[in-house]
Amino acid sequence: MQLHLSTWPEIETYLTRSRGIVIPIGSTEQHGPNGLIGTDVICPEVIARRAGEVGNFLVGPTFNVGIAQHHLAFPGTITLRPSTMIAALHDWVSSLARHGFERIYFFNGHGGNITTIQSAFQEIYADQSLASGNGGNGARGAVTCKLTNWWDFRPVADYCRDRYGAAHGAHATPSEVAVTWAAFPEAINKVTMEPRVAPTMMQAGRYADADDYRARYPDGRIGSDPSMADPADGEKLIELSAEGLIKDYKAFLAG
Repeated sequence: MQLHLSTWPEIETYLTRSRGIVIPIGSTEQHGPNGLIGTDVICPEVIARRAGEVGNFLVGPTFNVGIAQHHLAFPGTITLRPSTMIAALHDWVSSLARHGFERIYFFNGHGGNITTIQSAFQEIYADQSLASGNGGNGARGAVTCKLTNWWDFRPVADYCRDRYGAAHGAHATPSEVAVTWAAFPEAINKVTMEPRVAPTMMQAGRYADADDYRARYPDGRIGSDPSMADPADGEKLIELSAEGLIKDYKAFLAG
């Protein structure tokens, strides 16, 4: 069930049986020579929708622009400042809580979002703590938030290790490219990588701003060989991650 494809009476009815929602969250940024700019949005969105259909839970709209300032030297990247993203996440959660949602599960596709999402959670919890001394939280009820990355589940990590080894890398990975190709086979783009495996952060060094990143990683990749991507792998990864999401989300609701 998707919030965007529901009517308000349907959501009102849903809230009589569940107070939880899954929000896919990602980033709009470069993903190397053959990766889609929307990779970090597509992966959690596709997996969450698959899991929502099987697990019969509500999936919200995707938060599709995140923390990507270091990719801005590559055309097409869009970023938020951390303060902007925190404010937006605060408003998203407050809006949902206003309607009675109590468990907000963010399903993430971009490692660069993690610190900012966790900071947003602290802002939300600070509201609740500061308001509790005055007898409650006003129009917004108390909520519990959780963050999970789509690659966090052990079967997903094991599959990536066994399939790609050290060439999996840290950015523009073959696993995330494979997921996007499984979802959008018309986007398959076979490109010769030079070098085949991109420099790692240990080799090229830690980056600062966007220009520094592109100077260190000229084609956008970090330690990866996304030419290894295959849509069949992507379908398997979607299946494995969706299974993990269903179990983890149900545990979150019951916790």
